[in-house]
Amino acid sequence: MAAGETNPPAPVLVAARDVHKAYGDHEVLKGIDVDVRVGETVVILGPSGSGKSTFLRCINHLEAMQKGSITVGDEQVGYVTRNGTLYHASPAQLARQRRGIGMVFQQFNLYPHMTVMQNIIEAPVGVYGEKRGEAEAYARTLLKRVGLSEKANAYPRQLSGGQQQRVAIARALAIRPRLILFDEPTSALDPELVGEVLETMRDLARSGLTMIVVTHEISFAREAADRVIFMDGGHIVEEGPPDQVLVAPSHPRTRAFLNRVI
Repeated sequence: MAAGETNPPAPVLVAARDVHKAYGDHEVLKGIDVDVRVGETVVILGPSGSGKSTFLRCINHLEAMQKGSITVGDEQVGYVTRNGTLYHASPAQLARQRRGIGMVFQQFNLYPHMTVMQNIIEAPVGVYGEKRGEAEAYARTLLKRVGLSEKANAYPRQLSGGQQQRVAIARALAIRPRLILFDEPTSALDPELVGEVLETMRDLARSGLTMIVVTHEISFAREAADRVIFMDGGHIVEEGPPDQVLVAPSHPRTRAFLNRVI
């Protein structure tokens, strides 16, 4: 590359356009437009009820929007196009589309009757037909990555909340996603366990995995995010680099929120 030239921007992986979502007469999302590029870590902040988690769940079609579009790569998750017309995806088609999207929830949602290893390989083997030996080998790699190599044969009840959430992260990574969504992953944890989960997430961000994170953890947003989005009342109020949004926000609503949480 010649002197003075800059790297071209990474391609857009997630593109949301005019996304609307309502529950009855209550409109939760009121026209969301955002792009997320390959390798970006985007943190979404905002008060309860602002639409953060709903938007996240629309990305992988856990919630169906009433208007707009969200594409991941070159397809709209939950739908297929035939002869120029959009149709609802079949369960099998939706499962294939979701393979590229991992998700970590507030609650750990581990199967209590399965070991850690069984929890991690359930989707690769049971849903996507991966060979058990290959899935187990990759699961061991993931357990080492999240610092739980010795817990492969443990059951969820034998783990702390922080350990369970790290297993949930390993489980989300087991399908080899190109995008991972985090929906307030530390909100159900005791304060002393939050740090170990955030450090695992920082490691993923440093590795270049594309991540969209809904959280109230301002320290994570400051240290790990490439971009911060502030939502309120179903709108994106402000977005930009962490140093801009968290240190010198331009919108009074963002300033008021940060004054309460920092």
